Amino acid sequence: MKALVLCSGGVDSTTCLALAVQKYGHENVTALAVSYGQKHSREIQAAHDVADYYHVRLTETDLTDIFRCSNCSLLQHSDQDIPEESYASQLEKTDGKPVSTYVPFRNGLFLSVAASMALSLGCGILYYGAHLDDAAGNAYPDCSQDFKDAMAKAIYEGSGHQVRLEAPFINSNKAEIVHTGLELGVPYELTWSCYEGGDEPCGKCGTCLDRARAFAANGVSDPALHRKEK
Repeated sequence: MKALVLCSGGVDSTTCLALAVQKYGHENVTALAVSYGQKHSREIQAAHDVADYYHVRLTETDLTDIFRCSNCSLLQHSDQDIPEESYASQLEKTDGKPVSTYVPFRNGLFLSVAASMALSLGCGILYYGAHLDDAAGNAYPDCSQDFKDAMAKAIYEGSGHQVRLEAPFINSNKAEIVHTGLELGVPYELTWSCYEGGDEPCGKCGTCLDRARAFAANGVSDPALHRKEK
């Protein structure tokens, strides 16, 4: 069996990659990195770094043009600032809508493209790193259990029953993902989660705050914060 892993270079997708390599062997795993017009290229570089670490093939695709009409704060052309507060604080102001860093139906597009590529590459399993913290409060609705189930059915049926979607952390929070990754020896020092570019994570955006809490909950400091010391 071969597997394709959507790989953003962050904590969740890198842990998924580690699981796939453990289960199927690095020679049977391909990582897929997607550019979508984000404000920096650090996550793409991180995806390359973790793919190199696990000795898996990495392929890239670019969906930038699809999001040209969106003013999501993650995108290069957006005039919005990236919020410097937790997702919970952001959701208090959204009246039930997703947070401003939600890229419209991004995971739906990513998974559709990935399913097509999986078929072409002979991969029967497709992994993505959705988890409870991102789905909570409708912050990122394309990370929910309902969304995953709907996409899993669409991909399975649309691929002629050749590709199955797996989201191993759909019922886990980020702290539990980090716990799993630490047991697997995931090289978190190579990963990048921050919505801002630069040499070091900003420590203020929603994903930085989530990441910090996840490592703290496991009683360890974030290895990515000590890259320059190594």
